Amino acid sequence: MATLAAASRRLGPVYVLLALCLLAFPAVAAEEMPFFRIVMNGSTITPKRLDVPANTPFKLEITNAGTAPAEFESLSLHKEKVLAAGTTSSLVFRRLAPGEYDFFDDFNPEAKAVLVAR
Repeated sequence: MATLAAASRRLGPVYVLLALCLLAFPAVAAEEMPFFRIVMNGSTITPKRLDVPANTPFKLEITNAGTAPAEFESLSLHKEKVLAAGTTSSLVFRRLAPGEYDFFDDFNPEAKAVLVAR
């Protein structure tokens, strides 16, 4: 038992350093990936069609420029995100197969757009 406790004390800082390194790498990777922006404002989404890279991780920044809440929702992408008025948030996509993916504002269903993965 004494040797286990001693080993644990010696390796403790190593495990902490390893954990910090592992936590830092996803953040660095997310900052380096391409990012795209959409703006939701009431019954409109801009742009209506957004080309994104297929089979490549990317970040989608969503801004709600309206005065009421908005909800990015895509049944084909299995993603949703609620945004308060005047806020910005992001979604990370690991990889999308080539194709078109519809999305809309669930609070304003007439606001529709498409992600096109090429």
